[in-house]
Amino acid sequence: MASTDSTERAPQAYDVFNGDADGLCALHQLRLATPRDAVIVTGVKRDVGLLSRVPLEAEIDVTVLDISLDANVQSLRALLDAGARIAYYDHHAASHAFAHPRLRFEWDDSPRVCTSLIVDRTLGGRYRPWAIVGAFGDNLDATARSLALTHGMKEHAIESLRTLGRTLNYNAYGETIDDLRIRPDELYRALHAFADPLDFIEAAPCFTDLTQGYRDDLAHADALAPYRSGDACALYVLPNEPWARRISGTFANRLCDGGGERSFAVLTERADGSYCVSVRSARPDGRPANLLCEGFESGGGRRAAAGVNVLPAERLDAFAEAFFNYFTTDAWGGPGPHGSAEVRS
Repeated sequence: MASTDSTERAPQAYDVFNGDADGLCALHQLRLATPRDAVIVTGVKRDVGLLSRVPLEAEIDVTVLDISLDANVQSLRALLDAGARIAYYDHHAASHAFAHPRLRFEWDDSPRVCTSLIVDRTLGGRYRPWAIVGAFGDNLDATARSLALTHGMKEHAIESLRTLGRTLNYNAYGETIDDLRIRPDELYRALHAFADPLDFIEAAPCFTDLTQGYRDDLAHADALAPYRSGDACALYVLPNEPWARRISGTFANRLCDGGGERSFAVLTERADGSYCVSVRSARPDGRPANLLCEGFESGGGRRAAAGVNVLPAERLDAFAEAFFNYFTTDAWGGPGPHGSAEVRS
């Protein structure tokens, strides 16, 4: 009889994901389909350099979801060089993408696609309700609603999934983990106990806590007047408060939802006096938000939604000027979306 000592061990696994609704729901779908024990690596929404936390070891199995390849390309190459196998699912900028025999890269940067939908496509729609939650959380309401109707969902169920997506996404915003209502790793473990998102809504105590926190924080933001406003866009500045850091991205999405053809920027003051910036473009095909933000150090994202992680306080006016020049009404159809956006701090 063979000794149990000779049993081949599975490689160490790591699941690396953005702590927002899209990252949570993307990983949840994958692990419903292919359960495994893995080390979880995640963080607040703006903590995008997560691959640097994975050890450089041979024969490890890494799954990456909803973080920009461009922001992680050095760590990605180092892991592959060390012998890791990596499956990477994402919809952010990937201008530095490359082929490698141990890299599977599932990518789509369409403004109507998020990582949860890429995973849904890969799995043939096996856990589509969770993909719909992720899409709602990523502010892709039209796409999410269309999928839900095709899936045969009733209106009350669709609205419940929309609320869940918004709530999960709200929880990811903060300067540090301490700003959040629930740690993203804990939230993932809580929702992973439920194959059906409607059951999570009904039975998970943390969902009730999150929805109440969402309402409280949003009430503060809704009382604010814009820092600067125009016909084509508006810019808001939020104070250095935990509620402001938590609600910043959700507030930007909410403005975009009701803004028609207007674009928005929400700047939240950080503890050191700098700003964290969220931008939402009303016309992502013609004026992609990421192109504006990439003109500033630590800026990036995707066409519809992008941001600047750290904008120095002395650059606020320069950013405001670039933002209004980029999105102003009479700029549509004018020069391409370069020029004013190409500001380097």
